[in-house]
Amino acid sequence: MGPGVTEDRASPDSVALSAVDGGLNGGYHGHVSDRRPTAVVLLSGGMDSCVTAAIAALDYRLAALHSSYGQRTEERERRAFRQIADSLGIGTRLEIDQRYLNSIGGSALTDPRISVPEGELAPAGAGGIPVTYVPFRNAQFLSAAVAWAEVLGAEAVFIGAVEQDSSGYPDCRPAYYQAFNELIRLGTRPETQIAVRTPLIGMSKAGIVRRGVELGAPLDLTWSCYQDSETACGRCDSCALRLRAFEQAGVPDPLPYSARSGSAVT
Repeated sequence: MGPGVTEDRASPDSVALSAVDGGLNGGYHGHVSDRRPTAVVLLSGGMDSCVTAAIAALDYRLAALHSSYGQRTEERERRAFRQIADSLGIGTRLEIDQRYLNSIGGSALTDPRISVPEGELAPAGAGGIPVTYVPFRNAQFLSAAVAWAEVLGAEAVFIGAVEQDSSGYPDCRPAYYQAFNELIRLGTRPETQIAVRTPLIGMSKAGIVRRGVELGAPLDLTWSCYQDSETACGRCDSCALRLRAFEQAGVPDPLPYSARSGSAVT
């Protein structure tokens, strides 16, 4: 990072990088002289990425990466990212523009012509890829994260992918990340040692909530709703998954909802 590079919060459309490294994560774990290795964490502003960051911060100095890709709740997610990073004491941040995914379309999250589904959750293993799947999105995120990690000399990239109790997205499977790690090995400098870490991939959503509470992760700052930015709708797939997770974990959800879907199928 060159001298004079600072975080630009006034321009949400710009790529923003903070060069404030002196207290990186110190506010969260209190490391006075931090000699831990560096890791990049993909921080969307959602619950899974927030808990992933809290887990990663146990062993790594964190640099947080956030992507705006033209999603419906883009500005709300960016705000959640900044608030979570503040809460976890992450000073090194990068905000990138990947709105070409909006131009590509093919997802209810990026194409206003495709409605976000509402209603009860489908039973686990029901099959089919939801219309909220953004084609090959996680590969776009990971490519940017690995490129930045290589520049920073980081040893890991953390992503909050969940397979067991999620929406059934194909880019949330363990085999996908195993393959990506091989891609990193083949496509980076010989001395580069970066591994993609997925600490939540085998956990249930309820387990993620419980782990977040154990770590003191700021779940109250997270945003999960796919379609509303003022008050979470409580009806979309993401809200339904979150509501079910908190209910099964026996933990009150700190977010208000404008409505709540019917009983989720377990």
